[in-house]
Amino acid sequence: MTDTSQPPADAPRDTPPVVTLTDGVVTLRAHSVDDADAIVEQSTDPESLRWTTVPRPYSREDALGWVEHNLGAWGEPGGTRSWAIEWTDETGAARYGGTIDLRPGAAPSAGELGFGLHPDARGRGLMSRAVRLVVTHAFATPVWGAPVSRVHWRAVVGNWGSRRAVWAAGFSFHGTIPGSHPDPEGGLEALDTWTGSITPGDPLSAQTPWLAPPPIAGERVRLRPWRPDDVDAIEPRHDPEHWMPPRSILRPETFPTWLRTRQERMSEGTAVDWCVADLETDRALGSVTLFSRGGPIGDTAELGYQFFPSARGRGAAKEASRLAVGHALAPAGEGGLGVRRLVAETAADNEASNAVLRSVGFVEFGREHAVDRVAGGGWGDGLHWELLPPGATD
Repeated sequence: MTDTSQPPADAPRDTPPVVTLTDGVVTLRAHSVDDADAIVEQSTDPESLRWTTVPRPYSREDALGWVEHNLGAWGEPGGTRSWAIEWTDETGAARYGGTIDLRPGAAPSAGELGFGLHPDARGRGLMSRAVRLVVTHAFATPVWGAPVSRVHWRAVVGNWGSRRAVWAAGFSFHGTIPGSHPDPEGGLEALDTWTGSITPGDPLSAQTPWLAPPPIAGERVRLRPWRPDDVDAIEPRHDPEHWMPPRSILRPETFPTWLRTRQERMSEGTAVDWCVADLETDRALGSVTLFSRGGPIGDTAELGYQFFPSARGRGAAKEASRLAVGHALAPAGEGGLGVRRLVAETAADNEASNAVLRSVGFVEFGREHAVDRVAGGGWGDGLHWELLPPGATD
């Protein structure tokens, strides 16, 4: 729903009307001097400071100047279109919830989305609503003199709140751009950014599942999400290099990147990754994962795992794999993934890993000859495994 409202009474003279947008829950309206105190609260909040280049320090005078600038930009043919986000709290009071803007991109047919929420408005799904309103307006209106055919989004890697808002509004993710954003803390190194976009005709809803690792307890181990402090449990390992791709191996020095990569895959619906922890001490013992190599997990998923040396030989890998398999095969309506078939790959000489697969019901269905380069020269075979529960072929 849209309408054209008159500028607020405190707006500069000759300011053009600001287009008001609403879906009945969120209203996007012109900024006002009445928002100034809440703008200061948002702009000095630790999360805002962490992810944005908002001026530091930030005063009420900064907020008033920013409001005036936002209103004036509506009168510029190529100006940014900014809205205040308004929502109704539990008491029925209308509240300032943050800001969202549509900035001119590389051409009049392209826009760039920017937004931020006041701390009190977070965790309520308000931003995804605001994003849908702005995107719908952009595609229905020649904002800068031409139809908008694509709206871009970018955020510093790790800003999961921003990523989730545009994911819920239907944006497609295109990847990571290295060294593409100034460090909000003023560091000398540029930060990486995620990038995505949406075009007319794309559904304004999530296009892929955002998976999460549900806690699952067994008799000796529990599967749970990874935590940053699990890095302290990682042990050196000296397995043959052909048993696992080097980039997948848990190492203390690469753990933050390893963990973020797995979180990204879960946000794309292509994996579920668990930390396998001791049931009594909660100390990390290793990792178990369900994943897909070709897009979101659907009919088939692949099982993978790795364990620290001290966790081997005690049944942890077999139990963790059994729990993960159970989650994979459980119907989606019961909280599982609802897959029909599971697969796995191992090195033929990795007898311990092969025994784990056999213990949970996998059978070998293929062998690749001379596929793995082994230490000391020569080549080793690779094995392919599958698990099809009863009725999977009906």
